[in-house]
Amino acid sequence: MSADPALHALSAVELLAAYRSRQLSPVEVTRAVLAHIERWEPQLQALYAFDPERALQQARASEARWLRGEALALDGVPLTLKENIATQGTPMPLGTAASDLIPATEDAPPAARLREAGAVLLAKTTMPDYGMLSSGLSSFHPLSRNPWDLRKNPGGSSAGAAAAAAAGYGPLHVGTDIGGSLRLPAGWCGIFSLKPSGGRIPIKPAYAGRVAGPMTRTVADAALMMAELSRPDWRDPTSLPTQALDWRAPPLALKGLKLGLMLDAGWGMAVEPQTAAAVLDAARRFEQAGAEVQPMAGFSTRAMVEGLDKFWRMRSWLDFRKLPAARQDKVLPYIRAWVETAAHLRADELFEGYSQMAAFREAAVAACQPFDYVLSPVSPVAAFAAEWASPLNDPAQPFEHIAFTLPFNMSEQPAASINCAYTDTGLPIGLQIVGRRFDDLGVMQLSAAFERLRAPQRAWPEPA
Repeated sequence: MSADPALHALSAVELLAAYRSRQLSPVEVTRAVLAHIERWEPQLQALYAFDPERALQQARASEARWLRGEALALDGVPLTLKENIATQGTPMPLGTAASDLIPATEDAPPAARLREAGAVLLAKTTMPDYGMLSSGLSSFHPLSRNPWDLRKNPGGSSAGAAAAAAAGYGPLHVGTDIGGSLRLPAGWCGIFSLKPSGGRIPIKPAYAGRVAGPMTRTVADAALMMAELSRPDWRDPTSLPTQALDWRAPPLALKGLKLGLMLDAGWGMAVEPQTAAAVLDAARRFEQAGAEVQPMAGFSTRAMVEGLDKFWRMRSWLDFRKLPAARQDKVLPYIRAWVETAAHLRADELFEGYSQMAAFREAAVAACQPFDYVLSPVSPVAAFAAEWASPLNDPAQPFEHIAFTLPFNMSEQPAASINCAYTDTGLPIGLQIVGRRFDDLGVMQLSAAFERLRAPQRAWPEPA
């Protein structure tokens, strides 16, 4: 058995090969990852329901399967799940101190698929109140931080998952996304994530725009997860029919591909110069490899997002007002200030707001139709202060930073975040790669191609 001190940094692909050749064991790797977490976690605060002994029990069971020749698809590979993905027996606080801590009665579909594949669940990961922030700020969890710079935010709402992936808490992590909650923290933490097409990964509860997706350091590890996460589950009535997709297919050939380049979303915060330069450099690399890149105008409007904002505020207000006053007082003040503005909205305003989901979808599909894929920034800005709820930290302007990500939740198109560069201060910059609806595999393959094209990556952050 190897005594490599960096076992926590091995990819899932590498771990499975090492298990298969008996060079490593799941117990050895799990112990190494747990020891690494113990060094990092006091600074990052990325985890919830962390149970080392339970993880070691799973690792021992996995090791026994490998020895019997009965290994499963992801047997013994360390995993975390965002805390709003139910796991049987664990309460699901949804990031807020206002929640009742009632143990979940069953695994949600993503948890069930990865458990069936033999992955070792280390812990759940943190999120902000109700998942309604692009931040690690929560009234329930300690403040989660970005491992690249502890003064900065990991983003959200898949805050802990992104921080854990960047920090090397094992190779496999799962988050969720309704407006950018996979891609934004992935971009700010320098990792890879795929927001799949709506219905590609069964999820519960399912509602408009919501998806689960992989968060990993490499595209290949995300491909391993997609093969399991995309398996059917009847509990999601919106899920897609099963397709026999080769998630580990080679990178796309770039010659002749037509790529759109969107640097202005049509509304929202201005793109910082360093971010724009990084995305332009990524586009040039695609061009040099044979792709055709053409400018693409922003297609969504402020009217669309303002309408959707009203609808989302009302949905959250209806949940908030059902809480007893004592529990309302526990909700993060930023969230409370945002939802309370919905109290006096009219029915016509809500209907018009709801209709903006269709407006986003129609505009996105039409804008993307001339291209095979679309490139854009993930976020207009780099990671912001750890203590802030959003890049502007203003509940009156909660969505100015999601203009590039939100439309593709509404259109249900697959969209990935992959690191493309770093700021002058060493913070990651995410490139978004968007495909036509249901072309999740193509987005993964184009992301894998970019992994080979991009400049050498910096070493992953380590605990002080």
